[in-house]
Amino acid sequence: MSKYSQLDSVRLLATLPHPCGYLPDREATTVFVDPQTPVDQRLYSRLSELGFRRSGAYLYRPQCAACQACIPARVPVSLFVPNRKQRRCWRRNRDLDIFHVETIDTDEHYELYARYIERRHADGEMYPPSRDQFRSFLNQAWGATRYIEFRARGRLVAVAVTDLLTAGLSAIYTFFEPDEVKRSLGSYCILYQIEWARRLGLSSLYMGYWIEQCQKMAYKSQFQPIELRRENRWALKAR
Repeated sequence: MSKYSQLDSVRLLATLPHPCGYLPDREATTVFVDPQTPVDQRLYSRLSELGFRRSGAYLYRPQCAACQACIPARVPVSLFVPNRKQRRCWRRNRDLDIFHVETIDTDEHYELYARYIERRHADGEMYPPSRDQFRSFLNQAWGATRYIEFRARGRLVAVAVTDLLTAGLSAIYTFFEPDEVKRSLGSYCILYQIEWARRLGLSSLYMGYWIEQCQKMAYKSQFQPIELRRENRWALKAR
């Protein structure tokens, strides 16, 4: 790691170029906030507005020399209108009980996470899952993290990890029961977070990075309208 630059007195570090995890035959460079930097909800929120993302205890953003494919995306919740498929998804999951809980460091939560990674992301960087990985990736961060359980007749079927920012929510990660295909639980959890942000009077749901050429990211553009951050400003994506 090497020193990269200063951003509003925040020290940034950069990785060496490494193989991109999303697009084959490309190299990626990531900048991240020095782990020694004191971070609170206000600074975290400001960095999110500038296109940074949280993974575990790290705040980062892509900074690739020859590629700008990773584009920060967020849903302006006051403008969001669900499409027909999303309305059906919402109705299909009306039977779920939803709980906001303090922790997910239990066997029940980890076992669901492990099934999800093994069935849905066996080709990804988080495979094979481990308890230490689970704890470090989905940890509490700067007092901002909230955990949401979705249960069907008491059985845990999905968990959304969400960070509360000063003017929005950040959808950090969702994992769910891979056998519950008909419920479209990934989409439902996003719809719930959009509605939760609206109830809280917040402006946006941050969705991480959207990559047009990456099929795994295609679902994000289905939540319309969506804002993308290009050339240091947020603007609605043309449909």
